[in-house]
Amino acid sequence: MWIFGWKGPSGFSARSTAEEVTQGIDGTGLTAIVTGASSGLGLETTRVLALRGVHVVMAVRNTDAGRNVKEEILKEIPTAKIDVMELDLSSMASVRKFASEYKSSGRPLHILINNAGIMATPFMLSKDNIEMQFATNHLGHFLLTNLLLETMKKTTEESNKEGRIVNLSSEAHRFAYTEGIRFDKINDESGYTSIYAYGQSKLANILHANELTRCLKAEGINITANSLHPGSIVTNLLRHHSYINAIAGFFGRLMLKNVQQGAATECYVALHPQVKGISGEYFMDSNKADPTPQAKDAELAKKLWDFSVSLTDPK
Repeated sequence: MWIFGWKGPSGFSARSTAEEVTQGIDGTGLTAIVTGASSGLGLETTRVLALRGVHVVMAVRNTDAGRNVKEEILKEIPTAKIDVMELDLSSMASVRKFASEYKSSGRPLHILINNAGIMATPFMLSKDNIEMQFATNHLGHFLLTNLLLETMKKTTEESNKEGRIVNLSSEAHRFAYTEGIRFDKINDESGYTSIYAYGQSKLANILHANELTRCLKAEGINITANSLHPGSIVTNLLRHHSYINAIAGFFGRLMLKNVQQGAATECYVALHPQVKGISGEYFMDSNKADPTPQAKDAELAKKLWDFSVSLTDPK
């Protein structure tokens, strides 16, 4: 329905851009980490957060590309506060190194945007021998969030400001495997379907935010965790499917969001006062949306949490 620009209860629509949904918001004094910040939605999110005064730490695999992005943003916004740090979410060692260096830096952390992702890749295993899409899209962010949670709690207590964790999911969570999460078949190459595996990882992003919400509420911690669908956007995520990517590029101008519109919902959930105190929700087009019943399954969320802990346990 976005082509009609219909606005939801928030006052924004699928046509709204990241700049529009953050207009008038002062993020001065806030520090955010954005994963996958050197291209696509992560780049635009970094730019807009910096425009609003947020100190942004770009967590990227390619630090040279990250530094180039930083320089381009500084040309547009000379007052921008941006740092670049290396992070490969498919490697638990890299995630641990990033978290250790971040904590050693003494920086506060108000906002964590788990934005990075890969889509519909051929079957392959991560450095930790876990199916790559599940490892990168879910498990790396799960470990990163857990390792930085104490820093966020400390920041929240000292600043008296709400912390926000934002998981980039997708409507593709509706196209996961039938059982949702294939706990016993995560690395089963014979039953692997790239699109279903992507849907599984995006379902995991929602379940992660929901179970994290339950844990944080139980502790009485002033940190929220939400997930979102950015919209259908032509980025380089589909580079492993050149035919589909070509079709998407051809029809993109008519049917799909641009990157400025695609980054709107994550910027909205990360910064907007309307989202204060809201946790465990799924957003789309800068409004609350309804995910699948599977995505709202509390038992499945808890099972995934325990499974993820076991996989990320250094032993």
